[in-house]
Amino acid sequence: MTTVRTLIAVAVKNNWSMFQLNVNNVFLYENLHEEVYMQVPSGLMVKYQSLVCKLNIPLYGLKQASRQWYEKLTEALCSKGFNHTMNDYSLFYKQHEDSVIYVAVYVDDVLFTGTNNKEICHLKVFLHDKFKIKDLGNLHYFLGLEVLYKTDGVIISQRKFVLDLLREYNYMEYSALSSPLDPNEKLKAKEGKPLEDPTFYRKLIGKVNFLTNTRLDIAFGVQHLRQFMQDPREPHLKAAYHLLRYLKRDPTLGVFMSNTADWSVRAFCDFNWASCSDTRKFMSGYIILLGNSPVSWKSKKQETVSLSSAKAEYISLRKVIGELV
Repeated sequence: MTTVRTLIAVAVKNNWSMFQLNVNNVFLYENLHEEVYMQVPSGLMVKYQSLVCKLNIPLYGLKQASRQWYEKLTEALCSKGFNHTMNDYSLFYKQHEDSVIYVAVYVDDVLFTGTNNKEICHLKVFLHDKFKIKDLGNLHYFLGLEVLYKTDGVIISQRKFVLDLLREYNYMEYSALSSPLDPNEKLKAKEGKPLEDPTFYRKLIGKVNFLTNTRLDIAFGVQHLRQFMQDPREPHLKAAYHLLRYLKRDPTLGVFMSNTADWSVRAFCDFNWASCSDTRKFMSGYIILLGNSPVSWKSKKQETVSLSSAKAEYISLRKVIGELV
């Protein structure tokens, strides 16, 4: 998602148009290189019970399917002069003199932007002849991210996902809260009654974790709740419900990508030494901005125990530098 957010931020600052498309039946365009067999589908009559089916093309769910599709798409884009970037193989670019086009790919969802709209249209025709695509026009909804155009930039949010989440857990009727977590509640790993169904908690945290793609304000809270997924207790679930009530306060909240011509890259990081009462590991977090547009952020409990605050500070700094590089 960092690549997608950065690409959108760059496109907005350059006043480039953004387009999207979807590839139909994405896993049916390439033959398998390996021998893969599957059980006979129910309802299909065969002469012998020991018979199995041999796959000629990939199907959804196969480990090889995504790789086979990526190789096929890469071959097609490279034939048109595109190259993938070294830091993210799902981002392709083509540069010729003053013209540049970027293509971001996530399985069957494709995002286009660049200086030459005519060349982008030709590329769409080429891909349609090659794979059969559905042209979705200008970018409005991509990978669960809603893009709202303003005169001074764009807003990226996950409004629909938040509302669906609140309805799913019946929290539309509850009053909203002003903080992601209760500041007076100190959560610990082994305190409280274990949940009868731990998967309920894990599914909930997995869904709110997806919201951190546009909600910086809940990144720390989600990370804090995520560390209890192995053995969730009732206080942890209560804190997760608290987070849902915070989301109800403003489901439309997201990140704003400004179109101002500020190309400066700024990064901030911080840490909380020995903050975990169970392991004494420290929390660190960072945010990276392109101009005034946030493009990358993270909150994480580190893997090691730091013996000093100075060491914790260097580790935190290393994380944000690694993301910048």
